[in-house]
Amino acid sequence: MNSREAQLQALDRLITIMDELREGCPWDRKQTMQTLRQLTIEETYELGDAILDNDLEEVRKELGDLLLHIVFYARIGSETGDFDLGDVANGICEKLIRRHPHIYGDTEVADAEQVKANWEKIKLQEGKKSVLEGVPQSLPALVKANRIQEKVAGVGFDWEAPEQVFQKVREELEELEAERENGNRAALEAEMGDVFFSLVNYCRFLGINPEDALERTNKKFIGRFRFLEDRARDAGRSLHEMTLEEMDVHWEAAKKYDTP
Repeated sequence: MNSREAQLQALDRLITIMDELREGCPWDRKQTMQTLRQLTIEETYELGDAILDNDLEEVRKELGDLLLHIVFYARIGSETGDFDLGDVANGICEKLIRRHPHIYGDTEVADAEQVKANWEKIKLQEGKKSVLEGVPQSLPALVKANRIQEKVAGVGFDWEAPEQVFQKVREELEELEAERENGNRAALEAEMGDVFFSLVNYCRFLGINPEDALERTNKKFIGRFRFLEDRARDAGRSLHEMTLEEMDVHWEAAKKYDTP
């Protein structure tokens, strides 16, 4: 592993390269925060994929891509005189110190949950009008639901036990089925949203990240379906020519190759 000095030298090297690219490369020179935004989102998802795959070499590479974006945004900010990388780093340092009084002050905490609760209280003291202000509007709905529930739980608005949450899931499923029978599509959609929201809440009580859980299932399904396609291709047939019973045989065989 690199020493602290070597790490600082590497960061200085990256800043220097960014300056050179911004000044000498036509593509880098024309970029703005707006043009970089979508690329940053894509890089973040690529990092998420690498983490789910537990591919640490790929995690290292994707972290580098994200670090480049941070340095890029800071360089653009310095050109307008609004902020530079030092301002960015000092800003997060000050926030971390302010929001960890149990480390940098005399506050005592019993566990991680109390740390989270204190974090939300401090945010409100900083002028936030709602604990939900920190939830980005553009988050995917599943991730947003999880963050909303974490935020409100941090100030004590929460269930007391997993059993209560599971009962809520059952109630929402019953209401969903009732609306299916009624045939009101708008009400059916609303009830389906309630089911998802309650399931996300149950995930939180079980210590499961719902986004990760669903993405792992997506990957598992893709792997099994591609196995099914390969077996059909080996037999010289298309899926359209196979019965569901025939496809199910290959589907069951594919389960042996699932990655835990």
